Amino acid sequence: MNTSPIISVTDAIRSRRSHRHYRPDPIPTEVLDQLLELTLEAPSAWNYQGRAIVVASDSEARAGLVKATGEQPHPREAPVVLVFLAELDAWRRDNTDIFDSARRNRAWSDRFVSSSAESSREFQEDLVERGLEREYAVKDAVIAASFAMLAATELGLACSPMNGWNETLVKEAIGIGDRDSIAVALLLPIGYAAEELRHPGRRPTSSSVHYQRYRDTATDRLDPPYTGPLR
Repeated sequence: MNTSPIISVTDAIRSRRSHRHYRPDPIPTEVLDQLLELTLEAPSAWNYQGRAIVVASDSEARAGLVKATGEQPHPREAPVVLVFLAELDAWRRDNTDIFDSARRNRAWSDRFVSSSAESSREFQEDLVERGLEREYAVKDAVIAASFAMLAATELGLACSPMNGWNETLVKEAIGIGDRDSIAVALLLPIGYAAEELRHPGRRPTSSSVHYQRYRDTATDRLDPPYTGPLR
C-alpha cells in the first residue's frame, strides 16, 4: 500500500514525470478509488460531466490497448491504464440530477438553472453546426486527465499521458467500437515506477508567456516584464 506523505499541489506539479516502465505491484483498491474520486472533481462545461473513464486492469483489456499503442512498454507494464473518453452527447441527456444537486448545495439558483439549460443547448447546437462538438468534448476529458496526473503523483503513483494510439483499436479494446458519440481523448498508464527520472527542464516562462498579445519569440523582441494588475 502507498505510504507516501501527502504533498502539496506545487510539489506534485514539479515532481511529476512521464514514466514508461512500471513495477508489477498492483494498485490497492482504496488508492485507485481515491484517485478516481479526485479525478472526477475536475471542472466541465456547464457541469455536464461529459467525460468518462474506463479502468483497464485485466489482461484482455490491457492487451488490446498495448496493440492500439503500437506495443509501447508503459501500457504493457502498468497494472492499470485509464482511458479518458469524451461523451459528445452529454448535453442531450437528462441532466436533471445535475441541476437538482446544484440547487441542494445552494451553488445555483433556480434562475441560473433555467438560463443555464437554455444557454447550454444553444451553445452546443452552434458547436454541432460548426463541426466542433468533438473538439469541445475532448477538452473536458483532457482537463480530467490533468487532475488524474496530479492526484496520482500525490498518492505516490507514476503515470504517463499518451496521445499516440489508434482510436479504432482503443475503442474496440474497451467495447465501444460502434459508439460514434464517444471519442477517445487520452490514455494514462498508472502504477508504481520502476525507474527514477530526472527533470528534462523547461524553457523559461518568458518564451511561452505572452502579455496582451502573442509575439513570435523567434523574431520579436521580448516584452518587458509586466508589473501591473492581471485581468
